[in-house]
Amino acid sequence: MKIIYSEDHRLHFPKGELHGGELVTPFESPARVDFVLERLKHVGLTDITAPDSIDFAPVRKVHDAGYLSFLETAWSEWLAEGFTGEIIPTAFPMRRMQQRVPDNIDGKAGYYASAIETTITASTWGATQASCAVAQTAQRLVAGGERAAFALCRPPGHHAAIDMYGGYCFLNNAAIATQMFRDQGAKKVAILDVDFHHGNGTQDIFYRRGDVLFCSLHGRPEDAFPYFLGYADETGEGEGEGANVNYPMPPGTAYPAWAEALDDACARIRAFGADALVVSLGVDSYKDDPISFFKLESDDFRDYGSRIARLGLPTLFTMEGGYAVEAIGINTVNVLQGFLDA
Repeated sequence: MKIIYSEDHRLHFPKGELHGGELVTPFESPARVDFVLERLKHVGLTDITAPDSIDFAPVRKVHDAGYLSFLETAWSEWLAEGFTGEIIPTAFPMRRMQQRVPDNIDGKAGYYASAIETTITASTWGATQASCAVAQTAQRLVAGGERAAFALCRPPGHHAAIDMYGGYCFLNNAAIATQMFRDQGAKKVAILDVDFHHGNGTQDIFYRRGDVLFCSLHGRPEDAFPYFLGYADETGEGEGEGANVNYPMPPGTAYPAWAEALDDACARIRAFGADALVVSLGVDSYKDDPISFFKLESDDFRDYGSRIARLGLPTLFTMEGGYAVEAIGINTVNVLQGFLDA
C-alpha cells in the first residue's frame, strides 16, 4: 500500500487547547503522526512518499469561498489587530443573533468556528494545505488503479464543514478527495467514517447530494462532541434523502455492537453501488482513548480492516482522530494490515 505523508504537518502545533476549563497541551499533536510512521516502518509498510502541490479547484467545490479566504488571511488580520497570542475566538453567532460575517478578526473567527478547542497559529494554513495535498495525491493513486492508499493527513479534516472549522479540522480532506473521484468520472462514491466522533463536517457538505453516501459510526451526540449533529434521524435532504446514515452508539460500546453497525454500513455501501470508497480513519474508538468512550481492542482494528476490504472497492484511507498516542500507530496500522491481508 502506498502512503502519502508531508513533514509540513509539524507547522501546526498550537501551544494549548481549552479542555475541562483548563488550557492543556493539545490532544491533536505532531506526536500522533510520529507513532504512526514508526509503526508503519516496523511492519514493513515503507512505500512512503511526499505529496504533490495542492489543487484548489476541488477544494473550492467543497468549501465556501469566504471561508477559504478567512483561513488564508486570518493570521495576518489577527496580527494587524494587535493580538499576540494564538487565535481562539471569544464570540459566536448564537440563536436569534445576526448571521453576518463581522469585519473584526475576533468576530470573524467566531463566525467561522464551530468549537474553540481548535486554535489557529501562524503556520496553521500552511500545514492545512499540506494535509489536503496528502489526501489529493493519495486519491490520484487510487483513481489511477491502486487498490488502496493511505493519506497520513494532519491536521485531520472530517469536522471541517462547508464554512466552519473545529474539532482540530480546517479543510475536509475526505470530502475533497470524494469530490475528486466524482470529477474524474466516478458516478457514486461512499464515505465510511469510523472515527469515534461524528463527521459533522462531511455530513454538512454532502447532506443534499445523492451521489455520495455518507455512513458514520460514532458516539451518540447526547454524550459526545460535536454534540449537535449525528442523530439517527438525520438521513439527508432533497436529492440526498437516504444517502446519510448515522450510527450513534452509547458510552461503553464494545466491538460486537460496533461491528454490527459496520456490517450494516458495508451492506448499504454495496447496495448503493459505489465506484470508490473513502474511509475517514480515526482510531479514537480505542478503549484507552482520552477523549472518547468506546471499548475497541487493538485486535479489533485489524478485524474491521478486513471487513472493509471485503467490499472490493478502490479505497482511500484518510487519517482523522486517535489520541491515545502510544497506541495510535498500532491501531492505525492494524486497520491497514487487516485490509491488505483480507
